[in-house]
Amino acid sequence: MSETKIVSGLMGVCVGDALGVPVEFQSRQTLAHNPVATMRGYGTYNQPPGTWSDDSSLTFCLAEALAQELLSEQLVATVADYFCLWRDEAFWTPYEEVFDIGLTTNTAISRLRQGISPTEAGGLDERSNGNGSLMRILPLAFCYPLVKFPQLIQRVHEVSCLTHAHPRSQMACGIYVSIAIGLLQGLSPFEAYQQGIEQIKPLYQNEPYQSQLSHFQRFLDGNIAKLPVNEIASSGYVVHTLEAAIWCFLNYQNYAESVVVAVNLGEDTDTTAAVTGGLAGIYYEVEQIPQHWVETIARKDDIIGLGKRLSRKIGNG
Repeated sequence: MSETKIVSGLMGVCVGDALGVPVEFQSRQTLAHNPVATMRGYGTYNQPPGTWSDDSSLTFCLAEALAQELLSEQLVATVADYFCLWRDEAFWTPYEEVFDIGLTTNTAISRLRQGISPTEAGGLDERSNGNGSLMRILPLAFCYPLVKFPQLIQRVHEVSCLTHAHPRSQMACGIYVSIAIGLLQGLSPFEAYQQGIEQIKPLYQNEPYQSQLSHFQRFLDGNIAKLPVNEIASSGYVVHTLEAAIWCFLNYQNYAESVVVAVNLGEDTDTTAAVTGGLAGIYYEVEQIPQHWVETIARKDDIIGLGKRLSRKIGNG
């Protein structure tokens, strides 16, 4: 697995996240009057430019666990430990402070702290289908050379279940990772989208997944990119985030345009841009992310170092 692709994916998530943090919860209409065009600071959380949120923190926690365990039986428990360290001791935060955490994720971490098994900690309720597992799942795609596809997606589901155990959340993570694998294999964005759908569909033909397929119908039809922007929602609902991210990635021709459009969709700006940015980072690579954005990112060198460690582990795996 190319070290460059791994670093680019992690940095792609992080830069998109940081672009969205200052305007999180602003409406599309508000942003139309004052659109984000470059890295800003302060705003919603009063954080300096280049500050990333829980989206990147939890992505880095997963990457850290993979750099130790790869896909071993201990992976999920190690990820759970790191999530607890993040919330309670500010592990993998930009400035040793947690300033944003989703309700479903917070509840699951509290259950982990109470000794609940990692496989039983996540929310199973239909209302627990926020985007909190999708936003952090990308590092598992880097492990695709190590195991057969169904085994990898099983791990994806398990890692989603730490916080978001509903089958719909698991499926969103599986679809996203499937598309990311196509990009890592050198496919174009649209080819990766098509292959990602075709690879994942057979895994979702039985319950508990089959009854959830209707929620992904617009996506699985293969025509998500053709929808007008007013049919693309950008709330914190996991299906909205998946659709919006792929729509932005397929319709724009470079990293910067993809993530800026994602931010300016409004509402869950950091997560939509982080999920978009992970794919765009892999495809365009870090050299094509505006360098003045990368230079602004908190703990930039630590993130690059994490990517390199994960690359070495996969190379030896």
